[in-house]
Amino acid sequence: MSSQDIPEENLPAEQGAAHGAVGVADEKHPFADPGLPPHEHRIQDIDERAAKRSERTVALLFTVSMLATIGFIASFVAIDVDKSVYIWPLGHISALNFALGVTLGIALFTIGAGAVHWARTLMSDVEVADERHPIEASPEVREKVFADFKQGAKESAIGRRKLIRTTMFGALTLVPLSGVVLLRDLGPLPEEKLRHTLWSKGKLLVNMNTNEPLRPSDVAVGSLTFAKPEGLEEHDHGFQNEIAKAALMIVRIQPENIKDKRELEWSHEGIVAYSKICTHVGCPISLYEQQTHHVLCPCHQSTFDLSDGARVIFGPAGHALPQLRIGVNDEGYLEALGDFEEPVGPAFWERG
Repeated sequence: MSSQDIPEENLPAEQGAAHGAVGVADEKHPFADPGLPPHEHRIQDIDERAAKRSERTVALLFTVSMLATIGFIASFVAIDVDKSVYIWPLGHISALNFALGVTLGIALFTIGAGAVHWARTLMSDVEVADERHPIEASPEVREKVFADFKQGAKESAIGRRKLIRTTMFGALTLVPLSGVVLLRDLGPLPEEKLRHTLWSKGKLLVNMNTNEPLRPSDVAVGSLTFAKPEGLEEHDHGFQNEIAKAALMIVRIQPENIKDKRELEWSHEGIVAYSKICTHVGCPISLYEQQTHHVLCPCHQSTFDLSDGARVIFGPAGHALPQLRIGVNDEGYLEALGDFEEPVGPAFWERG
C-alpha cells in the first residue's frame, strides 16, 4: 500500500493536517502558487513497531558513544605513551594516539549518527509553508514561535521516547570528559615547584648587569638594583623559568623610613630585597620612585610600597611582593638567609 493511500484518520494529527490538496496553475491563473507536493509518510509514522526499532537503533548509537568515551579515558590512563603498534599501511604509530583517536572518533560519530537517525525516522518531517513577515516580531509572531517550539518538542517525541532521551543525555554528558582528561596532558603537575626558588641560605646576591656578587656599598640610597642567585647563568637550561621566580629588586631605604618592622629585621642596614615579579600576572617590575619608595609594574600599573612591606597601594595586584631575608657573610657580600617564605608571582588556586 502506498503511503498516499493511507486514510487521513490513521495519520498523526499534526501530519494529517498538512496532507491536503495542492493548487495547480492553469491558463486563467498561470502564476498560482502550486503549494507543496503531497507528503510522503515514513513507515515509522504508521507502524509503532518500526518506530520502536528506530528508537532502539538511536539508543544503541548513543550507548556506543558512552562506551567509546569510557574507552578513551581508559586508554589515556592505561596505555604507555612510549608504546607503539603496527597499523597497515601506516606502519608503526603511537598506540596511545591511535587508541585516543579511534575512541574519540567513535564517540563523536555515534552521537551525530544517532541524532541524524532520530531526526530522519522519528521526528516529524512534514514540510510547512509560511509567509515572509517583517523582521520586527509582533506579539502574534512571538506567540507563534513559542507555539512552534512546543510543537517541535512534541514532534521530537523526546518526552515520549524515554530510552532515546536517557541514552542521549548519557552520551552528551560523557563526551566532554574527553576534553577534561586531555587537560591533564598539557604538562607535568607543578607540585611544589611554584612554592620554591633557587634561593637558599648562603646564596650570594649577584648583580644581573655585572654578574658580580653585591656588597652593601654597591647599593646606593635611591638606586634600584636587580639581582639573581649565584650560579645561575643565562646559558643554563631552564634559565628563563628560574629567573622568573628568583629575580630580585634591591633598594636601600633609610632605616627610620621603613614602616614595617619585620622588613627592617629582614634587611641589612636598610637594604631590602623583594621579588621582582608582579603578583598580578607576573610582569617584571622595573620602575622605582625614590621619594615615595614606590615601585610600579609597567603592565597594569600595580603599585607597591617598599617601605611598608611592599603592600599593594594601587592596581589589580592581589597581594604584596614577597621579601627575601638577607644578610652579609664573612667576606662582606650580601647573601640570602633562606628562600622566600611564600610563593612569588601571581596567585594560583592551591596557594591557600
